[in-house]
Amino acid sequence: LPLSVLAVGLVLSAPSPAVIGAPPPGLPGAMHVEVPSASGARLQGWWVPGRTGGGAIVLMHGVHGNRVGMVRRARMLQDQGCAVLMFDFQAHGESAGRRITFGKLEGLDAAAAVRFARGRAPSEHVAAVGISLGGAAALLGPTPLDVDVLVLESVYPTIDDALANRLHTALGPMLGSLAVPVLAPLSKLLLPPILGVEPGELRPIDRIGLTGMPLLVASGTADDRTPLVEARALFNRAPKRDSAPSLFWAVAGAGHVDLERHDPVGCRQVVLPFLLRHVQARS
Repeated sequence: LPLSVLAVGLVLSAPSPAVIGAPPPGLPGAMHVEVPSASGARLQGWWVPGRTGGGAIVLMHGVHGNRVGMVRRARMLQDQGCAVLMFDFQAHGESAGRRITFGKLEGLDAAAAVRFARGRAPSEHVAAVGISLGGAAALLGPTPLDVDVLVLESVYPTIDDALANRLHTALGPMLGSLAVPVLAPLSKLLLPPILGVEPGELRPIDRIGLTGMPLLVASGTADDRTPLVEARALFNRAPKRDSAPSLFWAVAGAGHVDLERHDPVGCRQVVLPFLLRHVQARS
């Protein structure tokens, strides 16, 4: 049994490389960039220019994904005048890395990407949009992410929840109810030797209270990896201030999927206006 858990852990944390190449069509002016990160990786990405005053958006993909999955969003944002940075987290896409760490090293990547965007667009407001792993990375860096507005989609509150939910999904309700109480603690014990990360370091719900910017949290109503009740619990721990409005979006019928692709109309009606209201407002 422990060997089976070890094998699953090694598979889930294995690097997810991909050959990506040049920026795709439909992103005028897009260029390849490298972003040095304290994770040890030189993050490979694309910078898409915007208009003056349009704001800059950092798009952060989910686990086992890469920047290609952010292209639809980038086109939508560039159409609104935003500059966009898409990049591959360490151990993803064309960025080097030994293991996926579920937000620990990726938090260093997120901070590096935001610094890069601020350097490229020093007069602009900057936002970050984090999908699943990308959202965890936005919260798990050494300090709160230096952005003016933050969007988190399908983000696990704690690694305990994430492991238990994924085991339940893989094993099914009957076997899962019997095996998860044994397998989940075993999986947690393997985090330090495999990833060099303690379970206590992978608790976004403990870090969201440090955020002070406008915040949108979104999750699918049919998500079995991060159920809606857990996403709401994460949202409820965020500070509520008149100066930093917050919004929760429950996406009808969506599982643990790309919410923009699942509901592009809803994304344009909910997420896009929230971003633009804050990145294109002049100080």
